[in-house]
Amino acid sequence: MDRWVGHVRRRHWAWLRPGVMAFVGALRLLSVDGEISHAAEPVVQSPAVLLAQANQAAQGTVEFNIPAQELNSALLTFADRSGVQVFYDADRMTGLHTQGVAGPFTWQDALRQLLLGTGMEYRVTGERTVTIQKSDSADLVPGAIAAGAAVGVGAGAAAAAAAADSGGASSEGAAGGKPVKVPEILVKDVKKRETQELDNLPPEYAGGDVARGGRVGILGNKDIMDTPFTQMNYTSKLVQDQQVRFLTDVLRNDPSVQIVQPASTGFTNFSIRGFPVGADSTFFNGFMGIAPTADSTMMTEGAERFEVLRGPSALLNGAAPGNTTGGMINVVPKRAGEEALTQLTAQYISDTQFGGHADISRRFGKDNQFGVRINGVYRNGDLPVNHSSLESALVTAGLDYRGDFIRLSADFGYQQQEARGARRQFGVGAGVTALPEPPDLHINANQPWEFNDTRVLYGTLRGEIDVNKYLTALAGFGTNWTQRESIFTNREIDSSAGTLSASGNTVRQLVSKTQILTFDAGLRGSFHTGPVHHQTVAAYTLYSSEFRLTNLRSGVPASNIYNPVFAPEPPASNMPTLSDAKPFSETQLSGAVLGDTLSILDKRVELTAGVRFQQIKSTNFDATTGAVTSDYDKSAATPMVGLVVKPWKNVSVYGNYVEGLQQGPTAPANAANFGEVFAPFVSKGYEVGTKVDFGRIVTTLAAFQITQPSGFINPATNVFGVDGEQRNRGIEFTAFGEVMEGLRLLGGTSYIDAELTKTAGGVNEGNKAPIFPFQFTLYGEWDLPFMKALTLTSRVTHASSQYINIANTQQIREWTQLDIGARYRFERSNGKPITVRANLDNALNTNAWYGSSSGNSIFVRDPRTFLLSATFDF
Repeated sequence: MDRWVGHVRRRHWAWLRPGVMAFVGALRLLSVDGEISHAAEPVVQSPAVLLAQANQAAQGTVEFNIPAQELNSALLTFADRSGVQVFYDADRMTGLHTQGVAGPFTWQDALRQLLLGTGMEYRVTGERTVTIQKSDSADLVPGAIAAGAAVGVGAGAAAAAAAADSGGASSEGAAGGKPVKVPEILVKDVKKRETQELDNLPPEYAGGDVARGGRVGILGNKDIMDTPFTQMNYTSKLVQDQQVRFLTDVLRNDPSVQIVQPASTGFTNFSIRGFPVGADSTFFNGFMGIAPTADSTMMTEGAERFEVLRGPSALLNGAAPGNTTGGMINVVPKRAGEEALTQLTAQYISDTQFGGHADISRRFGKDNQFGVRINGVYRNGDLPVNHSSLESALVTAGLDYRGDFIRLSADFGYQQQEARGARRQFGVGAGVTALPEPPDLHINANQPWEFNDTRVLYGTLRGEIDVNKYLTALAGFGTNWTQRESIFTNREIDSSAGTLSASGNTVRQLVSKTQILTFDAGLRGSFHTGPVHHQTVAAYTLYSSEFRLTNLRSGVPASNIYNPVFAPEPPASNMPTLSDAKPFSETQLSGAVLGDTLSILDKRVELTAGVRFQQIKSTNFDATTGAVTSDYDKSAATPMVGLVVKPWKNVSVYGNYVEGLQQGPTAPANAANFGEVFAPFVSKGYEVGTKVDFGRIVTTLAAFQITQPSGFINPATNVFGVDGEQRNRGIEFTAFGEVMEGLRLLGGTSYIDAELTKTAGGVNEGNKAPIFPFQFTLYGEWDLPFMKALTLTSRVTHASSQYINIANTQQIREWTQLDIGARYRFERSNGKPITVRANLDNALNTNAWYGSSSGNSIFVRDPRTFLLSATFDF
C-alpha cells in the first residue's frame, strides 16, 4: 500500500502539539475524498536540534561526512545532518549507490554530490523540503508530491508533506498539475534506541566488506569510532564474494589473526595478537561457547557478521572456557530483511567437491514485525589432498519479532561434518636441528581410514523490553550439544629427512560428548547527569559445561612425510561408542558486571569504566576410573577502563587497560596429557591507538602489551604445561573501505614482539614465543571501468619466519601466499540477478610450513584450490 513515512523524533510534543494538530486537520480538508485511511500523531525534533540546524543554515554550509553506500541510507544521513526534509519513491531507489560527500557544503551542493551519477535529481517543493525524482521526469511540479511508494526523511517530514500536498492538491497549480489524492499516512520514528541491541545491526561501511560497528560484549552494538578497542566486523557480503566456507577462512582477512591449521582438516585453530584462541570460546549471538567450533570448524552460510574484538575482553564478555587473552570472535546470525529473499547457490570445489546453499527469508505481520530466515547447505566430495574428503551439512533458522517496546529473537542450528583422511599436524622431536622441507602439498601422511565425525545442535534465545525511554531490560539463553567420534594419528618428525618413527607415535580412538548452557540478564540505561551523558549496564552471566570422553591408544608403523607408509585399519569392534564416554571435566563460569560510558561535549570525550566480579569453578576427572584429579574454585574482580577523545569528528584517539580472569589452558590433542585443564590465571592488557574515518576509508593504528602465563608442550616429554609468562608487545595498522569508485581495499599489517619472561629457573628466559612476528595481508576488489559487471579480486598474505619451540632452536621460513578471483553479475529477463564467482586460493601453490602458537607442531598448508559458484536470486 502506498504510504508516506516521516522520520522525526518524539520530543517536546506538548510544545508543538497545536501546530501538528493543525497539520492533521489540513490534511483532512485537502483529501480529495475527504477521508484519510490512517493518521498517526507525528513526532518532531527537539528545540535543541532545531536550533542547531538553524545555526547551520545561517552559516550557509554544513560539515558532511557521508561515505559511499546505498542511496537510501545516504539520504537518511543527509536529512539528519542538514535538517532538510527529503521525499522520494522507495522503489526507484532500490539498487542505487552514491559516491558520498565529505567536507563543508551548502545543503544544495551536498545533495547534488550525493545524487551525482545515480540518474536522480532533486526538486525544491517547499522551504527546506525537496523531492527526489528521475532526472528525465517531468511529472512532478514544484509543490506537488506524486502518489506512489514514497519515503519522507528528516526533521518535520510529515509537516513538509502536508505543505507540499497543499500546493499541489488544493488547485491545479501554476503548472496545471491536477489534484493528487493523499495516500495513507504513517508517521514513524525509525531512530534506534541507544539501549537497543536487537534489530540494531550497525550499517555496512563504504564498499560493504566491513561494518561500521559491532557488538562490544555486554555494552551492546557500538560504532567503531566510539569504542576504546580495536574491532573488525566482516560482513556476509565479503564471505559470499570470497566463497568462504568456514570461520577460519574469514579470519584470513585480518592482519592480527594468525591461522595455524587449514580449515580443510575440520578443526578450528588460530591466534589473535600472538595468543591462541580456544576453539570452544567462539561466541555466537553474544553467547560464549555456543558456536560449533570446539571439535570442528564452523560453516559460514548462516551468519551475517563475523566480529573480531582484539585484546582481552573479560569485563565485556566474562571469563571464557578457552583462551581469549588476545581477542575473541562473535558470530552474528542472519536476520530477515525488509525485502523477501529467495537465493540459491550451486558450488564446486576442487578436486571433486559439489554442493549447494539455499537462503530464504520473509517478514510477516501488519508492520513486518515477524521475520524468518532459513539457510541450508550441503557439500560432499574429495579435497585436493590425497585420500582426503569432507562431507558438510548445515541448517539454520533465525526468527525475530520487533514490537514497539519488545524485541525477541531465536536462532537454531544443526551442523554435521564428516572428514576422512584429514591431514593433521606433525610434532617435531627435540633433537631435530634442521626442519625438513615440506612435502608436496598433495601428499598426505595421515592414514586413509582416519576420520573425524561431529554433530552439533545449538541455539540461542534473546529478548529486550524497553521499561521506559531511558531503560531496557534484557535476557538470553544459549545451548550447545556436541558429539564427536574420531580416529586420528599423532605423528612426530624425528629427523631432517622427514622420518616418522614408530616410537612416540600413536593412533587415538576417541568419542566425546559436550553439553553447554549459558544465560545472561541485565539492564541497559541511557540518561544525563548535568552535561554528562551516561550509557550504563548491569548484568549477570553464567556458563556451564560438561565434557565426557573416552580415549583409546594404539601404535602405528614408521613412515616418512615424503613417502607415507599406511597401516591396516583398526577393527571396528575396537572403536568405543558414545555411550562409553566418561566424565572428564565440568566447568562453571559466572560473573556480575557493572559498567558505564560517560560522554561530554557531544560525545567528543567518552570514558568507559567498569568491573566484573567473576568466579571459575572447574573439576577434572580420570576418564578411566572417574576419580577427581583436580578441583579448583577461584574468584576475582577484574576492572577495565577505556578513554576515547575526538579532537575532530572523524578522528578518535583512544586507550584502554583491561584485566581478565581466564580459565587455564587445555592440553592440545598432540600432547601426552591431552584434555588436561590447568588452573585459571590473570591476564593484563594495555592499548593505545587512533582511528581516522576519511569518509570512504577507515584506518586504525594501535600499540598494545598483553601478558599472561605461558603454556607450551615440553619437547622432551611431550607433556603440555604452564611455565612462566608470555609478554606480547605489538603494533597494528588496518584499513578498509572504498578508496575510489570501484576500488575496495581491506587489510593491514601487524608486528608482535612475543617474549618469554619469568620462566622457571630462568630457562628460555628472553626467548621468543612460537609465533611469526610480522604479518601483512591485503585484499582488493576492482570493478572494471569498461565492464562494470565484472569484478577482479586478489589477496596477498606475507608472514615472517617463526620459531616453533621455546628453546628457539627450530625455525620455519617466511612465506607469501596469493589468492585471486573474479565475479560477474548479470540480470535475467525478469530483472533478477545471477552472480558467477571463481576463486583460486594459493594460486602460486606456495609450499611452506604453518607453525603452531602452542609450540612444537607444524602443518602442511592446502594446495592450490579452485572454487566456482553461481548464485541465483528468485
